[in-house]
Amino acid sequence: MNLFDPISKAKEIGQLVIKDNERMYYRIPRTGKWYGGIATADCCGCNLKCVFCWSNKPRDYPEKTGKFYSPEQVFNKISNCARINNYRLLRISGNEPTIAKEHLLKVLSLNDKTKYLFILETNGTLLNEEFVIDLSKIRNLHVRVSLKGTNPEEFSMLTSAIPQTFDMIMDNLKLLIDYKIRFNLAVMLSFSPDKNIVLLKQRLKKISKSILDDFEEEYIFLYPHVVNRLKKAGIKPLIAYTPGGIPKKLI
Repeated sequence: MNLFDPISKAKEIGQLVIKDNERMYYRIPRTGKWYGGIATADCCGCNLKCVFCWSNKPRDYPEKTGKFYSPEQVFNKISNCARINNYRLLRISGNEPTIAKEHLLKVLSLNDKTKYLFILETNGTLLNEEFVIDLSKIRNLHVRVSLKGTNPEEFSMLTSAIPQTFDMIMDNLKLLIDYKIRFNLAVMLSFSPDKNIVLLKQRLKKISKSILDDFEEEYIFLYPHVVNRLKKAGIKPLIAYTPGGIPKKLI
C-alpha cells in the first residue's frame, strides 16, 4: 500500500475543487434527519482515502462531478432550506470542508449573522493553529471531528495516509481545547478491538477529560460500493450496519 501525506494531498485536491473563493459541490442543498434535522451542502474532494467512505465519485473524481459555488450561494441555499424545513442547523458535508479554508470561513461568517448553528464536520487533519484561531472567532459553531480508528496503525490502514497523521490530529484536538472551541470527537470503531478503544480513551483523557464527556461512536454502513472497497483491501469490520441500520457483526 502506497501511503501519502494528507497535508500535501489537501493542496493537490484543492487545485481541483477551489477556484478563487468558490468551492466545488455535488449536491446542494440536501435535507437530512441527522442531528434532529439539518440543511446540508455536499462538497467534493477529500484529503483521506477511507476504505469505508460512502462518498464515491465526488471523492475520487471531484473534477468530473461537481459545480463551483460562491460562499454566498452556498449559504443562501442551505439557510433557505433550513428555513423551509424549520431546521436550526447547517453544515457542509460529503467530503472534507476544511480543504477550502477561505471559502469555509466566509460561509461561517455569513452564518454568524443568523440564528443557525453551523456543524463543521472534519477529519481534523487541517486544524492547525492558524486555522483554529480563525475558527475561535466564529460564534455559531460546533466542530465535529471524525477520527478514523483508535491509533496510528488503524488510522493508516483505514485511510492510506501516513500513520503519524494520527498524532497530528491528537495535537489538533489539544488546540481546540486551548482555544475554547466547542467540539466533540466521533471515532470510527468498526475495526477496533476493545483494548485499543480503552487505550485511545486513556490518551484522550490526558488531553482533556471533557473530550470523553461527548465521545461519539461511529460504525460503517455496508453500502455496495463500501463492501467492494473493503473486499478489495482485504479488510473486515468487527461491527458494521446494513444501510437500513441493522447491526451486522461481520461481512
